[in-house]
Amino acid sequence: MDKTPVVLLVVIVWSAVSSAAGIKTTIVTYPSGSDTVSAYLAEPQSSGKHPALIVIHEWWGLTDWIKQDAREFARRGYVALAIDLYHGKLASDPSQAYKLMMSVPRERAITDLRSGFEYLIGMKNVEPSKIGVIGWCMGGSYSFIAATHLPGLAACVIDYGNVATTASGVSAIHCPVLCNFAALDQAYTPAMGRAFAAAMRKAGKRIEFYEYPDVNHAFMNPNNTTGYDKVQSNIAWIRIYRFLDTYLKR
Repeated sequence: MDKTPVVLLVVIVWSAVSSAAGIKTTIVTYPSGSDTVSAYLAEPQSSGKHPALIVIHEWWGLTDWIKQDAREFARRGYVALAIDLYHGKLASDPSQAYKLMMSVPRERAITDLRSGFEYLIGMKNVEPSKIGVIGWCMGGSYSFIAATHLPGLAACVIDYGNVATTASGVSAIHCPVLCNFAALDQAYTPAMGRAFAAAMRKAGKRIEFYEYPDVNHAFMNPNNTTGYDKVQSNIAWIRIYRFLDTYLKR
């Protein structure tokens, strides 16, 4: 378990303020190891401390859909930090997306996740004991990695990502986890998800696992013109909001 302290000098660049539904959106930059990284921050304008989320993008990068998700979390009372693991790059086709995903050094990504977590802890309107993480596809894989490297997390949502299937692979997880897997997914198979859930339960850890019938990978992304499923996506979102409200708002 890595307990290396992180000291952050924060530089904030205001990019936009949304008056809709009482939220504001900001581009923030902050140190992460030897790099300076940026993230899309969406937060409620209401006073007091709020639960918070690290939001992790798919292999496409920090797209408008991920930013939209961050804004929706803010409308629901969460401070949402959508981190950019690609450091400013975006993919426009699957080949480019794969290359970008494979180009991310694992240790750099872990440092970026830890820095994002520490950034949220340092915000005056965040309750530091109520920070969770959520990701899809590649982001789902890094959501799992965050749960194994950030012991202070209070909740983790993995939407069709790579997960461990052994007792040793889940031993470092200390927060409750929600998994959403697609029945037809050949990349992150439901069998892997079920094995992960079994390992979590055997270790006495809190886990919710759901397998969505007749859908494939990335079924929650409305920009996925060949695989988006509105019905199953809505069911997944209901479960996500319920899970996060249970562990981050109570």
